[in-house]
Amino acid sequence: MENGKPRRLDYFVLFFMIILVPLAGEPKIHPFSGDFASFRVSFGSPIFLLFLLWLSRFPRLFTGTVAGIAVTLFRTGLDIFYGLPPSEAFIAHIPNFFYYFCYSLFFALPELNRRSIYEQALSIAVWAIVAEVFASVGELAAMNAIAYKQAESFTFGMLIRLILIAILRCFFILSFFFLFQLYNTEMRLDRKTKEKNRLTMLISGLYEEVFELRYTLTSAEAVTRDCYNVYEELKAAARTPEGKWLAQELLRIAGQCHEIKKTNQRIYASLRELTKSRRVDDFLPPDKIAQLLVHMQKKYARTQNKEILFFTNVPKGLPPLNVFLLLSILNNLTANAIEAIPTRGTITLTIDGGHGDNKLIITLENTGSYIPPQRLTRIFTPGYTTKFDSSGKASSGVGLTYVKHQTEELGGHISITSDGKDEVTCHLILPCDKLHKNNTNQGVQP
Repeated sequence: MENGKPRRLDYFVLFFMIILVPLAGEPKIHPFSGDFASFRVSFGSPIFLLFLLWLSRFPRLFTGTVAGIAVTLFRTGLDIFYGLPPSEAFIAHIPNFFYYFCYSLFFALPELNRRSIYEQALSIAVWAIVAEVFASVGELAAMNAIAYKQAESFTFGMLIRLILIAILRCFFILSFFFLFQLYNTEMRLDRKTKEKNRLTMLISGLYEEVFELRYTLTSAEAVTRDCYNVYEELKAAARTPEGKWLAQELLRIAGQCHEIKKTNQRIYASLRELTKSRRVDDFLPPDKIAQLLVHMQKKYARTQNKEILFFTNVPKGLPPLNVFLLLSILNNLTANAIEAIPTRGTITLTIDGGHGDNKLIITLENTGSYIPPQRLTRIFTPGYTTKFDSSGKASSGVGLTYVKHQTEELGGHISITSDGKDEVTCHLILPCDKLHKNNTNQGVQP
């Protein structure tokens, strides 16, 4: 059970219990006659059990005492309202207090506080039945003591009746309680799954960012080197103060470029380490990876206000592959297809295990767009792009370059064809051993 200091929410639930338990006890039946005719069976007991399990931060004896006082005062007030003298009404309902007190006393045994209620569900059910019978006997004993007589004795038949009533009431409320907890657990698992999927897509996106950062590092190194070479030439040719100042200014710019490169190198090292650190659950079967890809890209298509239907043809039973490497490639290709489709179209992903030749054959087809023949030869060229944002700024043009680079580093092959009318098809062939658990750590890094 959960322990700790009661929170503000716990006090609110306790106040709610003080109101609800007495009210739930009003719809009632009286299973006995004679001196025990005032003994009632109602929903107050199962509702109290629900609160007893819920309010685990309070001592159970305290919870039972509060519930007993609330029920006694409530029923006493009702009898006074209907004309019964206060003293007589109070005495008549004192046994109600003993019922809730005895119930919580029986439930306050230490072994029920050490473990989670989910680990001892059956034990709690049996315990609740015994506590119900124990509390009922305690209430009947209090009634008998207050009556100052033994006109009617407690019989075995009455005990059997109490046990049957206890079973019905306890299993009713426990079923409700555990169904509610099961629903909460499923909701938590759903949230965790969505968060895990989001992080998976984020990390797969880092592969492209690492590649682009490495490309930037190469450019920064070239700019620094060129600036320094020009500085050397200006310094040697300088004959005036202005020429020397210009050479020094160029040296300063070269130094700044060098600092930018060093900063990017530190960022690159951190991101590379992040993409290199893998766990067992970072590997999934291709059909699961395809489901994750389609789920995320559907959202992207909706944000672009495009009507795109997604289809997958991925057999089950293929061995798990590295999620991030495969997603980083497929994400780029699928996002490119979405961006190329003007308004509506289809995207179909097909993955074949290669029938034993240890090759992963991937085909990504889309309708609704095409690539002119003269552009097909340039689509993998670094910096080449036909996409512009709303402000007219061109895209970086490294997406397909990254895909080609990563595919070839894995020992695979990529090609893109188009019918020039309404269809684009991307063919990928990847060696599976480079994506398996035992080989990815020694494989390609961005």
